Amino acid sequence: MNKLLLSLHVLAAIVAVGPVTVAASMFPATLRRALDDSHDGDARTTLRTLHRICRVYAGLGVAVPVFGLATASSLGVLGDAWLITSIALTAAAAGVLALVILPAQERVLAERTGEVSALPAPTPTPLTPGRLAMVTGIFNLLWATVTVLMIIRPGSTTGV
Repeated sequence: MNKLLLSLHVLAAIVAVGPVTVAASMFPATLRRALDDSHDGDARTTLRTLHRICRVYAGLGVAVPVFGLATASSLGVLGDAWLITSIALTAAAAGVLALVILPAQERVLAERTGEVSALPAPTPTPLTPGRLAMVTGIFNLLWATVTVLMIIRPGSTTGV
């Protein structure tokens, strides 16, 4: 059972988190292109597609901690420091995505296309493409750190 849960956890991470990190990373560069040429319909379409990928796969990403907690519970490592750190970093990454990146993308789309935002009102100061790229880099760095912790598992003796 441990190997099945671990496999589902890793697959969920690859399938759900991977597309979000790539699409979120591509969004600021595409935004720069759209801002440089306000008549670039392809850039606006790409922005909408990238945002949709981020939003949909962020929802699917909920499976990652669910399978992760099930795996940790079955392995008896819920109290290990590396796991608690990973959980905190995962929560931080989810917060950055849900509270900063997705609302910023939503605001950009509302401004560029005239569509009404479905998300709560974002922060009063809009993120520039450079700042959005920086925040996205922080999001990606948080996930990279979680991945390293999951592989190294300092002090783990589970043998899995």
